[in-house]
Amino acid sequence: MSAVQSAGPGEARPHRVVLTGLGVVSSIGLGVTEFLQGLREGRSGARPITVFDTEGFDYANGCEVVNFDPLDWVRTQDADRLGRAAQFSVAAARMALEDAGLDVAELRDRRGLVSVGTTDGESYDLDQLVEQEITRGPDTFDPMAVRRVPAARLSVAIAQELELADVEAVTVPTACAAGNYAIGYGFDVVRSGEADYALCGGADAMCRKNFSGFYRLGTIAPDRCQPFDAERKGILTGEGAGVLVLERLETALARGARIYAEVLGYGLNCDAYHQVAPNQDSVARCMELALENSGVKPDEVDLISAHGTGTKANDVTEAGAIRQVFGDRTPRTVSLKSMLGHSMGAASALGAIGCALAIDNRFIPPTINHVTTDPECDVDCVPNHAIEADLRIVQNNGLAFGGNNAVVLLGRYDGAEEETR
Repeated sequence: MSAVQSAGPGEARPHRVVLTGLGVVSSIGLGVTEFLQGLREGRSGARPITVFDTEGFDYANGCEVVNFDPLDWVRTQDADRLGRAAQFSVAAARMALEDAGLDVAELRDRRGLVSVGTTDGESYDLDQLVEQEITRGPDTFDPMAVRRVPAARLSVAIAQELELADVEAVTVPTACAAGNYAIGYGFDVVRSGEADYALCGGADAMCRKNFSGFYRLGTIAPDRCQPFDAERKGILTGEGAGVLVLERLETALARGARIYAEVLGYGLNCDAYHQVAPNQDSVARCMELALENSGVKPDEVDLISAHGTGTKANDVTEAGAIRQVFGDRTPRTVSLKSMLGHSMGAASALGAIGCALAIDNRFIPPTINHVTTDPECDVDCVPNHAIEADLRIVQNNGLAFGGNNAVVLLGRYDGAEEETR
């Protein structure tokens, strides 16, 4: 197994790409240490929503980020000029660089990429602006606040905060699969040598617009998210950010970096089958593309971090697609959304971080809130309690509205194997 394909005559050999830093803003903890502890404990981030007015809804639980002070992380900009999601992305980027042991000053002389996926961009702040105009009148409208709203701020704010001049800053708006899209882009540019490093992941803040839409669809659970459970009732909306540091293997080894995992490859497709309904064949094909791109056989995958939203349609469709690809040898399949809720554009980025931590710490995080597995799903979702496991390859699924699917594969980096490759 190797993510590196043989180079043809006259072609440069692609670089191997590794994860060396992880930054997390989540409802179960800030920073990689708290996040890892939360995953091991099977901690729930569910609580009553306070970041927007929930009057008029019969129930309004969500997975909200708490105890987050942007002033702890936004140091070279005015934090008030950044929207909530951009504050999350900047914080996660700083955490990731600190975790990687990288000096920001050194990165300023190197070519890089900042790639952030999102579903709602700064819709939370747009909600706030609209509410202020309605309640206080148009004369109180603050035109400076509009600068917080553009979704491009999620990546640009990172570049500005870290004063990175030689970077491409990209915001990827492919909804709930956007984090994996951003990681795939980072993998490509580092692997090809176009960039020396990439800061990539996803960020979103909970907003009334998003919650209302899912509520009207009848897909919001009253109190908890129960992926693959026979009694599941839907999602809980969540928020947060996950940023990963990707760099070339040789660079990481030269500086003695801790390597969490190797990025083996990814798959993308868009079937445009339906606005909200997933398509099993398309999901299966995306997983096959990721396996092909990674040079991995289905029986080499030890664990799948599922999209696993807890809706009736998603869980049955995703489980069916997994069986379609993996046959009778279906890997254990867990859903971090049981703990984190659906953090939209941040979801697959946080999922990738969970996968890297699972590989590095040799355990499988649980699917919490589980009572009875739906026979139509028929997966081992590691219910309620983490288990120890020797993981070598882990697959991270991200599925989005409109049939935007993205799957990333991570593998354990074992230096002892280096001489044999």
